[in-house]
Amino acid sequence: MKNRPLIGLTLDAEQPGGYSKFPWYALRCNYMDAIADCGGVPVALPHRAELATDLLDAVDALVVTGGAFDVDPKLYGEVGRHETGMLKEGRTAAETALIGGALARGMPILGICGGEQLLAVALGGTLIQHIPDTVPDALPHEQPNPRNEPGHEITLTPGTRLAAIVGAATMRVNSAHHQAVRAPGPRLVVNAVAPDGVIEGIESPAHRFCLGVQWHPEFLIDPGDRRLLEAFVEAAR
Repeated sequence: MKNRPLIGLTLDAEQPGGYSKFPWYALRCNYMDAIADCGGVPVALPHRAELATDLLDAVDALVVTGGAFDVDPKLYGEVGRHETGMLKEGRTAAETALIGGALARGMPILGICGGEQLLAVALGGTLIQHIPDTVPDALPHEQPNPRNEPGHEITLTPGTRLAAIVGAATMRVNSAHHQAVRAPGPRLVVNAVAPDGVIEGIESPAHRFCLGVQWHPEFLIDPGDRRLLEAFVEAAR
């Protein structure tokens, strides 16, 4: 049994400019630091869909991270795309391959923000393309205050894996998204919701550890964030 399991984290992709004149990968340090501080050994996974099997052979669990882009609506059966949406097709193809392989293996998976949305789509769910256009009296899910502060409260669904891990009825979370899960599909259950009804978390009862959260637990804003990450790392042992 490994004392510190190897946790693979997906990267974001950026076009030339800023850091480099050539395309480059990006990931906030706190993704890696939070996994390390909760007992795992974090490693970065490149956007090479054809290497998904080999990459998954090398790790014990998968984190699908967030980023400033949208899941292609065609993947959940919608034709039009909201004008604010930006796609990163290479990233999505690679993450879809990794999610599919991890699900087939029963490997622990944690989807964060956009990673939660892609996990939902991979398991038959659909998305809201732009919350302000769809949800009446929606909260500011792209919060105006800094991301390392809470944006709103969420309510956890009793009886879910997430509620058992967190050990509380509510959490205070940050919020940095304009899309959300519309319907979880037949294979997932909702484990958290915002006061305006927006789905904030999903999980698969059929898998050993398969959860997605719409907020960013790597900021460790609420005590439940650390409990979630520690439970994920423990599942990877």
